[in-house]
Amino acid sequence: MSLYSRRAFAASLVGLGALASTRGALGQSWPARPVTIIVPFPAGAATDVVARLLAERLRAELGQGFVVENKPGAGGNLAAANVVRATPDGHTLFVSSSGPLVTNKLLYKTLSFDPLVDFEPIAMIGDVQVVVATHPSLPVKTLSELIAYGKANPGKLTFGSPGFGLMGHIAGELIQRKGGFQMTHVPYRGSAPLATDLLAGIVNVAVDFLPPYIPHVKSGAVRALAVTAEERAPQLPDVPTLSEAGLTGVNASSWYAIVGPKGLPEPISRRIGTIVNDYVLSPEGRAKLNPIGVRSLGGGPDVVRKSQAQEIAKWSEVIRTAAIALD
Repeated sequence: MSLYSRRAFAASLVGLGALASTRGALGQSWPARPVTIIVPFPAGAATDVVARLLAERLRAELGQGFVVENKPGAGGNLAAANVVRATPDGHTLFVSSSGPLVTNKLLYKTLSFDPLVDFEPIAMIGDVQVVVATHPSLPVKTLSELIAYGKANPGKLTFGSPGFGLMGHIAGELIQRKGGFQMTHVPYRGSAPLATDLLAGIVNVAVDFLPPYIPHVKSGAVRALAVTAEERAPQLPDVPTLSEAGLTGVNASSWYAIVGPKGLPEPISRRIGTIVNDYVLSPEGRAKLNPIGVRSLGGGPDVVRKSQAQEIAKWSEVIRTAAIALD
């Protein structure tokens, strides 16, 4: 090796050492101020509850404030766009369901961001089932009775979802197509106002994430006809799956992940991911997530990326066939 080559090699080692030192220092110095966790749905929604649990744990572990900021609107795109525009320094994070993180790419004609490119995945949190619930005043007790009632009373049924293009909307459209009946879709700005209107009988049916409805189903205030996953929900073991209720070919669930803006430094991402995974997979985390209908999953950035790819493959044809398109 020539003298020049030896000097160049030595310089490169020094450079790598300095880079590693800088990255390590970056991870240790963060967070330098309170961190904002943006949530794309209103307070009280399942995503909001999950984010607040994580904020509490991150605050305890890192000794800095973690503030949840709700930014509902445009099916989660408003919040997502805010995160994409944020400085990737670890002081703005995003806890979201799979809609804004992947399926909105299939639904919206134009987006100001690409959910598959413009986020830095940090950790998978868990998944949640969708429930088909009705107000007790509706004279149906099973899914087959709901389908029969819809066929016999065209134009009379309304079904609410937590927003255009969200999992409840997509699942509701697919259920109608599979069942051969029609309901009028009523989109809401999140699960909390939808659950309130279902309890009041303002909307006949809700197709929505399970968590907000668990206590109301148990109390008898609303009636759960089915859950839209392959297995029954452990929180409501008496409620059949759609397949058990006679409607095959519909499997709809959603997952939650925490991500940051593109370019989030790896040491910060790794630090957050370790805390999140340790929590959601711990007995304490499972005990907090299970009662609100969330199954703990855990996993790093690769798991989030794999899940995004699976969602695209799963829903592309369904959304195209159902002609669900949003501006």
